Amino acid sequence: MKICFIMYPWSAIDPEADSTLRLIHECVKRGHTVALSTVNNLTIRDSVASAFCDVFTKKNKCSDNIVAFYKAADFKKAQLPLGGFDAIIMRANPPLDALALNFLDSVRSGTFIMNDLDGLRIANNKIYTASFQDTASEFIPATHVSKSRDYLERIFQDSQSDKMILKPLDGFGGRGVIVIEKSAQQSFRSLLDFYIGGDEHGKGSNYVILQDYVEGAEEGDVRILMLNGEPIGAMKRIPDSGDVRSNVHAGGRVVKHKLTAQEKRLCKYIGPKLVRDGLYFTGIDVIGGKLIEVNVLSPGGIMRINKLNRVKLQVDVIDFVESVVHAKELVLSRKNEFRKAIEDANAV
Repeated sequence: MKICFIMYPWSAIDPEADSTLRLIHECVKRGHTVALSTVNNLTIRDSVASAFCDVFTKKNKCSDNIVAFYKAADFKKAQLPLGGFDAIIMRANPPLDALALNFLDSVRSGTFIMNDLDGLRIANNKIYTASFQDTASEFIPATHVSKSRDYLERIFQDSQSDKMILKPLDGFGGRGVIVIEKSAQQSFRSLLDFYIGGDEHGKGSNYVILQDYVEGAEEGDVRILMLNGEPIGAMKRIPDSGDVRSNVHAGGRVVKHKLTAQEKRLCKYIGPKLVRDGLYFTGIDVIGGKLIEVNVLSPGGIMRINKLNRVKLQVDVIDFVESVVHAKELVLSRKNEFRKAIEDANAV
């Protein structure tokens, strides 16, 4: 297969922990032609969507050691048509550059893109969890999103809880997530001014999220990796002392985790919608059996879950990509056979 990863720069990878590197290594190890690009390197040439790519050369044997593989990687630079790839795996870091997705719209019918472009458009921010609210609060904490300082102040004042979570709509990696308590209500307006920003007319302002505090958040959250609507691995992330954020990049640590009955029910509940939206590989963050966030751009955790459970989740992910590409090829092959049969029937 010919696979393109649209991701962050190769030089930004931490080879000890990076999930994308595990996926790339698995593809190269299987003998696939692998190219890397970034959203800034997408372009159009003669009305054809293409990308400036670094293509793995096949001069050297692929090392089983991923760190050694990273250090020995050798590339050839080329501008390549995106429509020539069997699969494009989206692994760019948030926030999403929505305009970049337009470069890929022209190739989506013939190339498998994971995750689907429309899915990325609707799910790249924290509002997406609200789309699961149709059957109530069992799985989703009450969430409020607004730019209105007055409205958010009323929500906070009317809350039955002593504390709530405040965070930016487009944040990632735990950045900007804070707990606000009723005892510090006099500071709330100042926090809203900082988070929402903008001028007196609202220009340049940002949406923020005010969310019910889920009991147990101080003990950490659970990252669950979902593949084709099913959980394939999980870990618990425990925050650093005095910090509500469980993200590893924010100082949290990880421990082995077995899904609870409630977490399994949550996965079963949201899995079909993720698949319908073309979100085949995601990372969901769960606290107390409730869905907090859905990570769709470059969900991480593969290396850490692998290490905790002695598995290789990248194998499952690339198996899935191969199966989808094979199915598309099968459909095309049968279509060509049928077309030939019709042409032969019309031959003189």
